[in-house]
Amino acid sequence: MTPPGSACSIAFGTGLGGDLEPGMQNTIQVVVPDADEALARLRGPGVEAEGVDEQAWGRFVTFDDPDGNTWTLQQLPDDSAEG
Repeated sequence: MTPPGSACSIAFGTGLGGDLEPGMQNTIQVVVPDADEALARLRGPGVEAEGVDEQAWGRFVTFDDPDGNTWTLQQLPDDSAEG
């Protein structure tokens, strides 16, 4: 579900994060303007983050916070390049 005019979506369903202990999360996704910059800003202070994952629906960077929650940062695809 994506609110009108938003780049943020909310997913409802079963099996989302079902293998986690209560209070933990692995389905947090945040839209960022530039995945490469986000990766550099994470790695700068020593955060272990996966490199940019290129997909047709966006560019993704994934990392775990100190509490063990997994975060995914998404750079939306540039739709202006399409004719």
